[in-house]
Amino acid sequence: MQPDVLIVGSGMGGATLAAALAPSGRRIVILERGERLRDCPEARDPHAIFGRGFFRPKETWRDIKGEAFSPGNYACVGGNTKFYGAVLLRYRAEDFRPLRHIGGTTPGWPISYEELEPFYGKAERLYRVRGDATGDPTEPPRSSVYPFPPVPDEADVASLRRSLAAQGLHVSALPLGVDIDRWLARAPTAWDAFPDTTGAKADAETAGLAEALRYPNVTLLAGTKATRLLREGRRAAGVEVERNGGRETLSASVVCLSAGAIMSAALLLASTDGEHPQGLANSSGQVGRNFMNHNLTAMIAYNPIRRNRTVYEKTIQFNDWYLTGGPNGEPLGNVQMLGRVTGPILAGESGLPLWLAGHVAERSMHIMAMSEDLPDPDSRVLWRDGGIVLDWRRTNLDAHRLLVSRLGRTMRRAGWPIVLSRGFPKSKPSHQCGTARMGADPATSVVDANLKAHDLDNLFVVDASVLPTSAAVNPSLTVAALAFRAGEHIRSRVFPA
Repeated sequence: MQPDVLIVGSGMGGATLAAALAPSGRRIVILERGERLRDCPEARDPHAIFGRGFFRPKETWRDIKGEAFSPGNYACVGGNTKFYGAVLLRYRAEDFRPLRHIGGTTPGWPISYEELEPFYGKAERLYRVRGDATGDPTEPPRSSVYPFPPVPDEADVASLRRSLAAQGLHVSALPLGVDIDRWLARAPTAWDAFPDTTGAKADAETAGLAEALRYPNVTLLAGTKATRLLREGRRAAGVEVERNGGRETLSASVVCLSAGAIMSAALLLASTDGEHPQGLANSSGQVGRNFMNHNLTAMIAYNPIRRNRTVYEKTIQFNDWYLTGGPNGEPLGNVQMLGRVTGPILAGESGLPLWLAGHVAERSMHIMAMSEDLPDPDSRVLWRDGGIVLDWRRTNLDAHRLLVSRLGRTMRRAGWPIVLSRGFPKSKPSHQCGTARMGADPATSVVDANLKAHDLDNLFVVDASVLPTSAAVNPSLTVAALAFRAGEHIRSRVFPA
């Protein structure tokens, strides 16, 4: 029986959309190219994860120079959220409006924060966010409270919080989707970049997909890779897939792409036909363009005579320089803790000998600077010779360098005199977005404010592809909120009662 809705991808966008649509009674089929992650000893073994790359996908992309690299994007039920840091922050209200940065001015969104706000609350409840909205001057207005109190600070993080506050900074709880007791019961590790194989993170599988699959009208087809979309007139007529060693075509009244900013764009670009040589939903030529991937720097603040006794560490943030701080008051970005860096993690990431990496890790605090990457049409995803080419052109780097410099001084004042920093490489899936941007003008955007493709009447894109700007906080909660909003539109407008 043909489904009513076909969702390609089970990550944050696809799983949340399925949960939003499930109560409608419509037949929903979710396609996922990967399988469910199973628990195994390597799931909590930092040597296996960071040293041997046990979970790294066997996939190769190329950069614009033709050099191959292994991306950090995961193909599994739940997508990249299975490995995410579970930070579930709302974008600030100002992020939805044009905002002047050192590197340029953002274009603004076709919807306001106020229009998305109720859906943020729905997303926080579904993903069981633990947080506290007080204490952050940039926190946007909200109509609901966090469903759970924040994950508690460990003693050394509490000490750092006090040191930062003594410098006049407004330190607040980092909103997290993790059951800390359940996580630590499996093994005493951090969760950032560790796979969730026991359901202790509120990720796309354990929260969004689990909610959707409570309904008998929802089906998950794992091990099913979408390779191409088919078109008839102004409709997506089907999705060609590889499954069980063969090829077949699946169709539905509504098709929703939720494969992520890279894969959704690649799938549209690969779906050429005689009338659409540049791919589907691409009359604007914007599919794949405006790729953004936050400017991120990991910082290790070292003191040879102090110990860091934490296990998980990632519980605080501050946004004092989020909306201002530049030479003319421009935004700089967000500061939050990294997941706890241990000796095996530092050795695997840096190539240091294990003994030296262990010494540094045990005597340092680990923090991250995040700045907005601005949309640039020449920063893009391409589909060439049956493969993905990524031409990422970083923007707004002066703001990021200033944020990193300021954070380094702050950490030294807090009692950590030696600060080492390293930017995230292109192989890290650090909040990819923007390749099928939403907008009111079909000439400059791919989908409308309800995430429907301008060119096709039954195709929606529901993932980080649609974000017009990256802001400077983790995008997962915003993707989930947009999925709830798109789900409401599909239920009320596409399938009215």
